[in-house]
Formats: sequence, C-alpha cells, structure tokens
Amino acid sequence: MSYEPPTPPSELPPEMVEDLNEFSPERLHDIASYVQELVEYKERENRLAEKPDEKDVEERPDSLPSDVPSKATITIKEINDNRYYYWQWREGEKIRSKYKGPVNSTD
Repeated sequence: MSYEPPTPPSELPPEMVEDLNEFSPERLHDIASYVQELVEYKERENRLAEKPDEKDVEERPDSLPSDVPSKATITIKEINDNRYYYWQWREGEKIRSKYKGPVNSTD
C-alpha cells in the first residue's frame, strides 16, 4: 500500500473526485459497496438483454427448480456480511429472483 494518495481515473469529473476526497473512510466503504452492486446489476442487465443463439441454449439442468426458467442465471448477493446464491431471470421488464442457498467458503 502506497503512502501517496491514489490517482483518480482521468474519466472521472474533477468535481466528483473533489467530493470523494471529502468523504470519511466509512462513507467511502458504503459508496464502494454500492458501486460494486451497481456494476453487477448493470452487467446482469446487459447479459439478460442479449438474446442467446439457439446453439448456446443448454438443456435444463437437473438442479434447476421447476418454478425457475431455464434461462435463469445464478448471482451472488451479500446481505449483512453473508453471501447467498440466487437464481435470476427476466420476465418482460422485471428481474425476478429466487433464493438458492448460502455461498459456502469452499465454493
């Protein structure tokens, strides 16, 4: 870890950099958690928006519950420092989720 302050990405607006530099470490941790969740959400939205080729569609796995569509993907959510697997899929404009189970440290 360097003793010098980090260099912000050149793409960030200067006023955003100034604002971030004023925040406490605790607030920056909150912002970092939010940003990570936002990145995951947007990446998932992009994946779900893409239509897979017919050759890319796999058969329904045996581990998939009957009430979860075969196009569902698994995502990890962190809640109160605990991590959980969820099935997620798109129904029209909405994202649906179904709890799968906790993330084991051996996964």
